[in-house]
Formats: sequence, structure tokens, C-alpha cells
Amino acid sequence: MEQIIADGLAELGIPCPAQAPQQLARYGELLLEKNQVMNLTAIRDPEGVARLHMLDCAALLRWVDFRQKTLIDVGTGAGFPGLVLKILVPTLQVTLLDSLNKRLDWLTEVSAALGLEGVQTVHARAEEQAMQKGWRDSFDFASARAVAELRILSELCLPFVKPGGRFLAMKGPGGGQELRNAAQAHRVLGGKLLFSQSYSIPGTDADHRLICVQKTGLTPKGYPRRWARLQKEPL
Repeated sequence: MEQIIADGLAELGIPCPAQAPQQLARYGELLLEKNQVMNLTAIRDPEGVARLHMLDCAALLRWVDFRQKTLIDVGTGAGFPGLVLKILVPTLQVTLLDSLNKRLDWLTEVSAALGLEGVQTVHARAEEQAMQKGWRDSFDFASARAVAELRILSELCLPFVKPGGRFLAMKGPGGGQELRNAAQAHRVLGGKLLFSQSYSIPGTDADHRLICVQKTGLTPKGYPRRWARLQKEPL
């Protein structure tokens, strides 16, 4: 995995600390090991993990500068993209938010095993945590790498982002239609599309898309709504 990651980072033109490929490979090994007893990923081979997880998340660095910034990774799951970005950009302060505590316990173990500092885990639902004092309109970036539809992801993530910050949604090739559907949601939530960029992952035929939404103002009170309504009546 280490060589695949190192070669892929070079092909993507992404500079990183010398130890990053080794750390990402070790992260991948720990993921595959834990996946035998906990459902963390459907990808079960080392090369797939290296390319479709590690290099996919690393691709964000082609368009976004995370140095000395704060990021909340909403619905982090196995730590993607938040923990990968932390390894590649050590000065990034990362908050990993998830509704399943045992995933966060494992991510805490991984962070310790890799010697990472500046990683916080939070066990909560995004729509509830965004209402807490000190969390709303306070992060430079919010990220989501999930299967939820973009209107729903936007309502869960944009409330965390400070004005001038960005919401980063990692989507598959169908992200274009979702983006058109989400234009109204972004306006309501205090956001505006900055760019939508398709990209390929080295060594694969996967075509993914990064959607970047700029936070232009404070998110109005009342958002995000409760999960049942948010899901039933997307903006």
C-alpha cells in the first residue's frame, strides 16, 4: 500500500510530509484488520483501500489549502476524508463527528497508533450538534463523503461553517444533477457554489466529483431541521 500511495500522491502532484505514505498505509492496514469484526468499508483489498480511500481523499489537496485551518468531518465513518487530510496536512485541526461511538473509539486508537495530535472525536448527530454553542458557524471547513443526497448533506454541514469558509462534498459521477437540485438549499443556508470539479483516481477508472460551497453568511436559525423533516422535505 505504501508504494501505491506514494506513487499516487506524486501523480496527483500533492506534496506531503515524508512519513505520510507510511502512515496512510498503516491506517489502511488497521482498517482492513478492524473490518473483519466491524463493518467499516466494503473495500476489502489493500490496493482498493490505497486507491479508492486514501488517494481519493488526498485528491482534495489539489484544490483546497488546509494548512492552519479547522475542519469538521460530518458522518466520518472510518475517518474519510478527515483523518487522511490530517495525515497529509499536520497543521489541520480535525474534528471527526459520527453517530456511532464504536467507530469513533477505533479512530481514537488509530490516531494514537499513528502519533497524530489535533484530532477530536465527537459522538453526536450532526443536526443536533450544529445547534450547540461554539459549534455553529465556527469551522473553516466541513466535509462529507457520504451517499446522502446533496440537499441533505448541505443542511447537515453548512451550519457548522463560518462565513468565508467552505463545505466540501465528495460525490460520485452523478453529482451534477444533485448540484442543480441543491441550488436553493445553498441559498437558504447561507452558501453559494464556488466550484464543482470532477477528477480521476490514479490507477482506477473511477470518476469522482468535489463540490465546494462557499459560506457567504450565517445560517438562519431553525437549520438544520430535525432529521425526519429534513429527510422527508429536502430544501
